[in-house]
Amino acid sequence: MRLFEAIIDANHRAVAGDKEAGLHPADFADELPVIALTCVDPRLNAIFPNALALPAEEFIWLRNAGNIITGPLSSTMRSLALACAVKGGKEIAIIGHTDCQICKTTAMQLLDKLQALGVDRHQLPENLNEFFGMFGSERQNVIKACDIVRHSPLIGPKIPVHGFLVDIETGKLEWIVNGYEAWQTLPDTSEAIKGAGPMTKELGSFAAFNLGEMKFPEAKIGELATKTEDWLSQKVEKLEMAIPGTPETKAAVAQEVVEYAKKHWPQPPVVPPKIPLPPPIRPKIIPTRGRR
Repeated sequence: MRLFEAIIDANHRAVAGDKEAGLHPADFADELPVIALTCVDPRLNAIFPNALALPAEEFIWLRNAGNIITGPLSSTMRSLALACAVKGGKEIAIIGHTDCQICKTTAMQLLDKLQALGVDRHQLPENLNEFFGMFGSERQNVIKACDIVRHSPLIGPKIPVHGFLVDIETGKLEWIVNGYEAWQTLPDTSEAIKGAGPMTKELGSFAAFNLGEMKFPEAKIGELATKTEDWLSQKVEKLEMAIPGTPETKAAVAQEVVEYAKKHWPQPPVVPPKIPLPPPIRPKIIPTRGRR
């Protein structure tokens, strides 16, 4: 039995009334400590780490509003990566909870609440849902967060990433994403690229990606250079995460995209250099002394 299998077993027995339910951390020394990301809801203070049957020293607790992860290189991902690399975390658990107030808050309600705190709309990003990571389902939010963590370049592939939903009333854990199963079924991509032919034809499901269908952002001529760099860096970053294979393969395909984008990016019209104008010719004034 692995660590979180034992944790779930102990948790469910304890919730059912078994006073002898518990865990022997010494039996799982190679899988500890655990890194857990939860919400900032103060009701969770009485639940963790007891719900996991873990001592406090084996529980690295990270928290943010709604246990939200907005991207593979976000600040939360940085904390998770450091918790693994520096604090020695062996497994990651994303733990949502029932009756989450973030889940129940709409974008308009959030605007009203921020306005009451003196934060005007023009001070906020244009896309509130994307920036704050708003969600409508606690379960789907956990699944999405696990997917982001599992595919983040900051987290090693051998670290299991689990997803749970805890009942805020009882403390019972529901195992939504089994990190052990995800790790066992990960495809071996070390031999993904073999033989001759263009790189993009050897990438399995990624082969359906059509470079010719790429849409470029609209921009004024004066903004093209800046927006090209920003847009390309964002697209290449997402693209490399989606491509299977070795780092060399990812880089090669990403470079193809960059070259295609540069070739097809709308170019500003050629404006001839300005020809300097000659100085104005002033008429000579003939003195009229002695003349009438």
